[in-house]
Formats: sequence, C-alpha cells, structure tokens
Amino acid sequence: MTFIRTSTLLKLVPLASLLLTACTLTGQSGKPPAAVTSPEWQQHEKQVEALTQYQTRGSFAYINSTQKVYARFFWQQDQPERYRLLLTNPLGNTVMELNVQPGLVQLTDDKGQRYVSDDAEKMIQEMTGMNIPLNNMRKWMLGLPAGAKDFTLTPEARLKKVSLDQNGELWVVDYQKYDANSQPTLPSLLEIVHGDDRIKLKMDNWTLQ
Repeated sequence: MTFIRTSTLLKLVPLASLLLTACTLTGQSGKPPAAVTSPEWQQHEKQVEALTQYQTRGSFAYINSTQKVYARFFWQQDQPERYRLLLTNPLGNTVMELNVQPGLVQLTDDKGQRYVSDDAEKMIQEMTGMNIPLNNMRKWMLGLPAGAKDFTLTPEARLKKVSLDQNGELWVVDYQKYDANSQPTLPSLLEIVHGDDRIKLKMDNWTLQ
C-alpha cells in the first residue's frame, strides 16, 4: 500500500502548561531492585500482557533540538493490533487522529483531511517530523519491555529502565512513576530517549476492560 498525502498536516500547538516534571518512582525505600527472574515480575508481566482492551489519557511531549511539541493525548486500545491515538490542542480541538488496524493506517488532521498508509511510524514521521516508536511505545506505556533483554526493575518488580538496541539505534525508557490505583499496576509517567529526541508521557488515569 502506498502512502497518500494531500496536504500538509498542521504542526502541533505548543502547550507550556503541560510541561512534564520529573517524579520519583513509588516505593523507593532503599530496598534492592527485584531480579528479572523473580516470580513477582513474571506474574506481573503475565497480567499486563493479558490486557487487550484499555484506555488512557494524559500529556504528551516531544522535544529535540529543532522542535518542542506539547499536547493532550487519548489512547484507546480495542484489540492487540487495533488502536486509536488522538492528540488535541489546549482548547480541546483535534490536531491529529490516528486509527491503526492490521494492514491499514488512517490519519486525520485538524482540517478533517485523511491520509492512508500501511506504516503508522513512517506516516507520523513524514507528516509531523516526529520519530515516535509506536510499535514499541504501546508496550512501554503498559510497563512491558517490548522484546528488550536489557532492563532493570524496581523493588516492587516493575520496570525501572529499559534499553533497546534496534537496527543499531539505542532507545532508553525511564519509568518515573506508577499508578498505584490501577490493577495491575501501570505506569503514570515515563520518558523515552533516542539520540536527541525525548518523548514524555504522563498518564492521568487508566480504564481497563
């Protein structure tokens, strides 16, 4: 399937009030980190992997030397390979809506114009200039290593840091806070670093089905 582009996507509106501040991980009590082979981690990982339908909303930031983008986001996962990502500006107006299903990606901009592709990551980069690792990020959002073998855990057996070398490029995920109200426990603040790029996600809440 070829990529279809009919106009230029409006750049996301900066929103300084949504700057994400660093937080500490819950449960930092001086205890040693859990081992990646611990039963606690294996049980938690299995519970999170079983999630197929969920929603979360919060703040999104993409920062590098050439651009700083801030927006509100809404993520809706209907099936393991079917999801919707909505970005809105400070007034709550839609800036970008992405609908993904196997073999088909549809992006709608703020003017209601639609673009079709079969590669969500490539489409986002071409339309906005942002290198967002959607395939891995949707696992990292849940606190899963997304195939990475190099990761460390908190004393509570939750992800603390993930390092993934993919195609010669290093991605590092730093987990800064978890939502103690969700069952299973899910991240509420994380940062993804890739070279000069930084992606910050703050999840206000999770709705699990």
